[in-house]
Amino acid sequence: MRLNWHLILGDAAAIVESYDTPVTLRQLFYRLVAKGVIQNTSTAYKTLSSRTAAARREGYFPALADNTREISRYRSFDGPDDAREWLVEIYQRDHTEGQQYNVYLGVEKRTMLAQLQAWFGDHGLPMLALGGYSSQSFEAEVIADAEGDGRPAVLLYAGDFDPSGEDIDRNFVKQVACFDSVVRVALTPEQVEEYKLPPQPGKSSDSRSAAFIQRHGALVQVELEALDPETLRELYADALKDFWDTSAFRSSLAAEKVDMLDLNPSASAP
Repeated sequence: MRLNWHLILGDAAAIVESYDTPVTLRQLFYRLVAKGVIQNTSTAYKTLSSRTAAARREGYFPALADNTREISRYRSFDGPDDAREWLVEIYQRDHTEGQQYNVYLGVEKRTMLAQLQAWFGDHGLPMLALGGYSSQSFEAEVIADAEGDGRPAVLLYAGDFDPSGEDIDRNFVKQVACFDSVVRVALTPEQVEEYKLPPQPGKSSDSRSAAFIQRHGALVQVELEALDPETLRELYADALKDFWDTSAFRSSLAAEKVDMLDLNPSASAP
């Protein structure tokens, strides 16, 4: 059946505008797949890419985020006053001071890191984007970070529901062996059913497929990006409650206000 891309772009624009964080093409694609608007094929993905790019150039489609490219430039200032203004704008205390646990927020795809930062950046929590199976160098960095902190380390993690998606965090946790507690925030088979996420055929070439079938009865693939972002945010927030001291967080925010007056005394002037 020939797709009506005019209608599809309308649905796509509505999805992008429903987010309060930047949206990548990949996230948009899997949200459309989950809604049954397009099929999970490389052809559909490439067509969506070209159609949305053309629509953005013509000015009638919202911007999409590209987390793989950026303009790199050293930060410079017009003078000391400009530097002080910049410091006031970016200053933030360690909002985890006084917390009992050192909580890491983990996600499988680097493209979703911007959402975690938008949702929980004010908490000051360290965030990990595994980007697939992690390297030894990254694992060593995580181990040093967790051991250097001294508090019990906790990982709250979200990834795809498929053979590799289930195995990536298992392998990472085993390799680093520095977490006292690990919570898989998403995706679980129960969540796939609860949120009515349509499973796609899994990859039989995956060496982990047999064990996955044994655990779940079928070889399927559900991308984390197919989950509504507000739902994912709530899942992280619910998991965090068990490891987060709200009173300590408020104390840190209060101390930060005092620091800001030292940095910018004129702000307290009548």
